[in-house]
Amino acid sequence: MSEELVDVQEVPMSPLQRMRHSAAHVMAEAVTDIFPEAKLGIGPPIDNGFYYDFDLPRPLTPEDLGEIERRMTESIEADEPFACRPITLDQARDMFRDQPYKLELIERFADGNLTVYQQGDFVDLCRGPHVDSTGKLGPFKLMSVAGAYWRGDEHRPQLQRIYGTMWPSQEELEAHLFRLEEAQRRDHRGLGRELDLFSVSEHVGPGLILWHPKGAAVRKAIEDFWREIHLDSGYELVFTPHIGKAELWRTSGHLDFFGENMYAPMDVEGQEYIIKPMNCPFHIEIYGSRTHSYRELPLRWGELGTVYRYEPSGALHGLLRVRGFTQDDAHIFCTPDQVEAEILRALRFTREIFGAFGFPSVHAYLSTRPEGKSVGQPNQWEQATEALRAALEQTDTPYDLDEGGGAFYGPKIDLKITDALDREWQCTTIQFDFNEPERFDISYIGEDNEKHRPYMVHRALLGSMERFFGILIEHYAGAFPTWLAPVQAIVLPIADRQTPYAEEVGSRLTRAGFRMEVDGRSERLQAKIRDAQMQKVPYILVVGNREAETGQAAVRLRSGTDLGAKPIEVIVGMIQHDIDTKATQPG
Repeated sequence: MSEELVDVQEVPMSPLQRMRHSAAHVMAEAVTDIFPEAKLGIGPPIDNGFYYDFDLPRPLTPEDLGEIERRMTESIEADEPFACRPITLDQARDMFRDQPYKLELIERFADGNLTVYQQGDFVDLCRGPHVDSTGKLGPFKLMSVAGAYWRGDEHRPQLQRIYGTMWPSQEELEAHLFRLEEAQRRDHRGLGRELDLFSVSEHVGPGLILWHPKGAAVRKAIEDFWREIHLDSGYELVFTPHIGKAELWRTSGHLDFFGENMYAPMDVEGQEYIIKPMNCPFHIEIYGSRTHSYRELPLRWGELGTVYRYEPSGALHGLLRVRGFTQDDAHIFCTPDQVEAEILRALRFTREIFGAFGFPSVHAYLSTRPEGKSVGQPNQWEQATEALRAALEQTDTPYDLDEGGGAFYGPKIDLKITDALDREWQCTTIQFDFNEPERFDISYIGEDNEKHRPYMVHRALLGSMERFFGILIEHYAGAFPTWLAPVQAIVLPIADRQTPYAEEVGSRLTRAGFRMEVDGRSERLQAKIRDAQMQKVPYILVVGNREAETGQAAVRLRSGTDLGAKPIEVIVGMIQHDIDTKATQPG
């Protein structure tokens, strides 16, 4: 349901949502007490809290939020009842004659039943529902103020949106605030700077990521694993260009259905070319380059393909929302009777990959045929949807049904992983496509020696290297598992005279295939250990005279655990064991 309908169109609400919706009204009451000239927008409940939009005579300050909180507390302590009453259209127009945003909503829904809710002297246009009285509200905190265009339209006035959070108990509120603090500590943008992983340059352009050597080392480890496990699982790898003729995107339908997310064409010798937003048309062109027999199918083609999509600058967010990104893309061309097995295979494959990265559980959303515009025959949609459902059930994957949420070209499964802070991230999409095989007129020769249309499955598991890297940074707070760490071990000589031995140890680690560094700076040992821990290096190896004489190194973990002196071959075995088992913590 669109945001502007929330306050005038009743929606089902849980008890917690009712509480938060009621809190938005109490906040609006407090704001209008402080600013009698305030113009009111809307105030719905949202995940973890609520907000309300206001047109105010001046920007709000942190001190204003404190005063609003104080007045909200007074209202809650007064235990004012929420009273609902119906009003006519004329009554509504008169009651809100000084509230232009409310008047707009009234006219928008003039043919519906209008109601107002009142607590104390404050009256608001609203369909509810609410709690019985303000005293039923839980512990709360106002979090922030942000700009928000009225009804999400950048051509309309920008209002001030106050966000708040409310919970049934003080313990739950404090737990939520702790999670927010922890999320800020784990913010991938800050850790990206501190750990020298990536950057964004205004000279290059917003939303375009520059991978630094350490970030590139992590990306290479991810990509090497991705390629290895795909080849082992029956995929073949392909490579495709970054641009294609505009006619290619007309044939695929992207110019019609995805044009607002694509960049403008460029002229090349009188022909229009467009930088690619998707890899699929190129994979289809590879398929269509020769005739295929049913005996060859399924064909599973994977590509780490970089694509470019327009995102408004205000929507960009570090690695999580960018304009250029590399998809871990794959397309499966199969016969109709192979569909269910291929979906099952892809789903199991996805869970295996996420398990290796430390995300053992996933939750799925099965999206069905949208109402209105869609392609493909009903029997195709039914077969494809049931294949997706069967795969979810055979793998015991928990899922919710998203009726009508499929793309116009086929049903899909979206998989979400849960990170260390219990936040869900949607990465994987397994998607049927009845559109492009038809548009590109691709076929295979069946047992009957006739042409048949293959089914096509789009499949991205990690989503994109950029976004998944951002998720990994926040999940591990930058302390990557040893197999992913940009520097897996660092050797610290106690004094300059041990530097030659430290370099010898470093060479042995390098020959073993590990990413390592030698910190030969003339700094105090404790300072070097602290720096290594701040850089979240899994293994910190200290060498002095005794270690040089015995062929050992004193092993410390980044957690501060001191494992004592160990022979270098034992240390090599420890690190290799971490890598082989994909252990989430060193040692």
